Amino acid sequence: MAHFNIKVAVQKFGNFLSSMVMPNISAFIAWGLITALFIPSGFLPNESLAKMVTPMVTFLLPLLIGYTGGKLVHDHRGGVVGAIATMGVIVGSDIPMFLGAMIMGPFGGYVIKKFDQLIEGKIKAGFEMLVNNFSAGILGGLLSILSFLAIGPAVNVFTGWLVAGVDWLVGTGLLPLTSILIEPAKVLFLNNAINHGVLSPIGVEQVKQTGASILFLLESNPGPGIGVLLAYCFFGKGTAKKSAPGAAIIHFFGGIHEIYFPYILMKPMLFLAVILGGMSGVFTLVLLGGGLFAPASPGSILAITAVTPHNAGAYIANFAGVIVAALVSFIVGAFILKTGKKSDENIEDAAKKMQEMKGKKSSVADVFASEPGNLPTNVSKIIFACDAGMGSSAMGASLLRKKVKEAGLNIAVTNTAISNLPADAQIVITQEELTPRAQNKVPNAYHISVDNFLSSPEYDSLLARLQDDGTDEFHEIVEDAEEKVPGVREHSIEPGIVEDEQEDNELLREEYVFLNQHFANKEEAIRFAGRALFNAGYVKESYIEAMIARDELTSTYMGNDVAIPHGTEEAKKDVLKSGFTVLQIPDGVDFDGQKARLIFGIAGKDGTHLEILSGIAVTCSEMENIEKMVKATSARELMNIINVENK
Repeated sequence: MAHFNIKVAVQKFGNFLSSMVMPNISAFIAWGLITALFIPSGFLPNESLAKMVTPMVTFLLPLLIGYTGGKLVHDHRGGVVGAIATMGVIVGSDIPMFLGAMIMGPFGGYVIKKFDQLIEGKIKAGFEMLVNNFSAGILGGLLSILSFLAIGPAVNVFTGWLVAGVDWLVGTGLLPLTSILIEPAKVLFLNNAINHGVLSPIGVEQVKQTGASILFLLESNPGPGIGVLLAYCFFGKGTAKKSAPGAAIIHFFGGIHEIYFPYILMKPMLFLAVILGGMSGVFTLVLLGGGLFAPASPGSILAITAVTPHNAGAYIANFAGVIVAALVSFIVGAFILKTGKKSDENIEDAAKKMQEMKGKKSSVADVFASEPGNLPTNVSKIIFACDAGMGSSAMGASLLRKKVKEAGLNIAVTNTAISNLPADAQIVITQEELTPRAQNKVPNAYHISVDNFLSSPEYDSLLARLQDDGTDEFHEIVEDAEEKVPGVREHSIEPGIVEDEQEDNELLREEYVFLNQHFANKEEAIRFAGRALFNAGYVKESYIEAMIARDELTSTYMGNDVAIPHGTEEAKKDVLKSGFTVLQIPDGVDFDGQKARLIFGIAGKDGTHLEILSGIAVTCSEMENIEKMVKATSARELMNIINVENK
């Protein structure tokens, strides 16, 4: 268990570091392009335009990384403080501070996040903007001084050790051994941290002295990956063999190394192929004097060609390094595939495993997605599933249940937590990010992914297919079945049917409908909703953090400008009784790129909240009703819109 926890921690850490770099790859490309074109040895030497090269690598790139790192921790406010803190390490050093930015950006975001939590609910009305601006400025300024005096010099010393280590490896001919660490690190998503946090700053210094650096090719060499993919093209089986040619094109010409990770995970012995391929490529580069004058981002053959010094010897050395790495990786990979256990490789399962390791949706996952298969016959039940079975799945089930009834189909529509999905589930509907978990739980079910529970076109598509199926057996629409897990029930409620004695006026009270609210980010809004639920006596205070954790797991944005933050499955024990709070936000608040103008904070206990949640879902499925609620001038007016639609 300890080994597993360490592995998961490393994977999450690698993914976090990667998430600081990947959104800014376009800036690295811009820097590489300007470098390739306008430096004295570039394609179009231009002394004036070449002046942009040093400021971009010194200021622009580290500041972008620092801002992104802070934003990952505490949204825009964290990003601003992270960028201010990063400025200190930039000025306090004479080398590109990518590594310093990866430290100070998230740290700045963390500090301002903790400050905001400390003062939450303690600022008098009208002073919020003053406190927010001054706190970010003061804390950011202090952190920039700290980073200038301590962090920058410390990173300088650490980088000096690394430079000495690299020089020693080159001098002793041991540089190829770095592939033993670099190639496996890619699959742990540490590649961007290694490439841009460690190798790039050293490489930039080497370029100043010699005009090129081999370090830019240690991680970005596409040879090891293309070798494995070619081995699958000739000696693979099943979906892996069919998908390998397309993956090879994406990897080699697009520079997306992540595309070959699932093929390695499918047969871990292939780690040996990419390690030996990487070592052979580095050895060839050292032997022939290869290197680049800027990082190849992304690591495609096209990017490598663009930043190769413009002389025949450099092109020969770099291309030879790629070709040798590909040949060795191909030979070793082919041997492993030929002599390994004969079975059809399921690349889709491997891609899901990679996505689970990454902790979020992979940029290449759709490449391996297969068709959903055949719809079951004689469908008796459709199950919506989410993490807790409390909010999003209940709303989705309410909407589809209404559509099923209108279509004249006698099919039960229920909702539950993913962990409670029954083994005999026929059709399971989940948010896209949660589908892999649901598929692992009930692999034999027919799974449908949606990204908008309030207005997904998948609903009408499913109903059309069910009507064509001719399902005509009678099934109860309303169920009250006990789940196999003690104390947890699967819910299926029609509007108007009360499951418990708790009345609607206890679930949603006028004093907990908040009009004309404004929030800087979604976390601030979710915390406000959670605090309201706590003040109303619906939940324990610990439920607030569980609401944040649930939204981090997968967004609680439901579509149609509506979000429904609620706790995780584990936080059900913190719910004292069912209740709601409503936040009207006319200007909206960002939920992962979507604007939420209505937020329904939810606390659900024993299904007593599902009747009113069903009414909310049906009401919010029509944008006309959303506009009415956003323009409502009183809490009673907003509540009446929900109640009228529910009758």
